[in-house]
Amino acid sequence: MTYKHKNIDTCSTQVQFDIKSGKIYNVRFQGGCNGNLKGIGALIEGMDAGDVMEKLKGIKCGFKSTSCPDQLSRAIEEVLKGDSTENLQAKTS
Repeated sequence: MTYKHKNIDTCSTQVQFDIKSGKIYNVRFQGGCNGNLKGIGALIEGMDAGDVMEKLKGIKCGFKSTSCPDQLSRAIEEVLKGDSTENLQAKTS
C-alpha cells in the first residue's frame, strides 16, 4: 500500500512511500534537498520499516525540532501503529 504524509516544519512538503510485507519501498519526497533525500530513499529501499523508523527517529535539521528523515520516521510509525491522522493518507496500489 502507498502512503502519503504531509511534512511539518521541513523544506520538503510531503513524503510518499510503500510498505509491503513490512518492508519499505519507493520513498519519494516532494521538495527539500533533492539529492540527499533520493540518497536516503535508495539506502533504505527494501529495509524493515520498523528498523527504518528507529534509525531516523529524532533526527533534527539545524535549529528545527524535526527533519525530513524524522518526518518519514513519524509517518512510518503512524502506519505501523495503525493511526489515522490528518497528516497521513493511504491509497491502495
